[in-house]
Amino acid sequence: MSAGFRRTRGRAKGAFVSLLELRDIEVEYLRAGHGGVRAVAGASLSVDAGQVVGLVGETGCGKSTVARAAVGLLTPTAGSIWFEGRELQPLSRRARSRRDARLQMVFQNPLSSLNPRRRVGDQIADAMTILGLVPAEQRRSRIADLLEQVGLSSDAANRFPHEYSGGQLQRISIARALAAEPSMIVLDEPLSSLDASAQAQVANLLRRLARELHVGLLLISHDLMIVRHIADVVSVMYLGLVVESAPTRQLWTLPLHPYTEGLIAAIPRADGTNGLPRELPGEVPDPAHPPAGCRFNPRCPYAVDRCRIEQPPLLEIADGRRVACWLQDAPGSERRPSEIRFGRGSAVQDAGS
Repeated sequence: MSAGFRRTRGRAKGAFVSLLELRDIEVEYLRAGHGGVRAVAGASLSVDAGQVVGLVGETGCGKSTVARAAVGLLTPTAGSIWFEGRELQPLSRRARSRRDARLQMVFQNPLSSLNPRRRVGDQIADAMTILGLVPAEQRRSRIADLLEQVGLSSDAANRFPHEYSGGQLQRISIARALAAEPSMIVLDEPLSSLDASAQAQVANLLRRLARELHVGLLLISHDLMIVRHIADVVSVMYLGLVVESAPTRQLWTLPLHPYTEGLIAAIPRADGTNGLPRELPGEVPDPAHPPAGCRFNPRCPYAVDRCRIEQPPLLEIADGRRVACWLQDAPGSERRPSEIRFGRGSAVQDAGS
């Protein structure tokens, strides 16, 4: 598989771009008689070759909208999406070029994304046929290789989707995506419909594929423990905006945004340490009517007056670490929000008192 990627110089502002890069994208849905809803209000993230980037957040924060926009299924109302150094154009009725087909997607429900009336092998072969990747006489062998690569026997090619479990179907969906020889795969909640055993198996498969094939993966999920297990970098999304992004271990060890800190504190722990998980207070606001200032401020226990007036930008405050929070406005002195808010002599404590 020719899935390698060399960084190329993008044509926008002459900046280097990653394998996949989303630059301040906004996506708005129109509602008859109710105006528009900005499901994504300016999200930015990037994925490099061989890297697994997790995008996490509560239901309704815009994760799936980002996934669909990233592959061209939705047209952003603002911002741009770059793939392999070129600006990606939304899907149309015309066939996607062979180069753009190197960006693939795996959907949440494999049973609904596969055609129940067609054999598994025929569906995997579609990309080879349409893109002219494999000669007809070699396709059967290539299908068998792909099935074995995702942990299924080659005779699965002759069967129908209904003969398989959810975890096996998701493996088939991944094999179908790999048939296009992608350099990048976007996965929208690929594990949420699976039981715990199947989740672990597919998660390990994804991590192995990223390492062995050097394919970039953007993993959309609400399961933070799965993301922690396989992602190299995690971006945290809240109400249409990315509020924090960091290498996985750093994010878990030292969350810098109050929302990230709350999400991690809400994870149940099997060993019973740290007591019972804490729930995030309040409800996610209506994206059609977001609060002024920081969008998290109505639920934030550390919010001060500035948080209710000004929306903080997503700034890089350390190497590989970005956060949108007025608590973290001094690069080089990163601390947990709870430590800043309740720390002795804290400027934030004085401002909020």
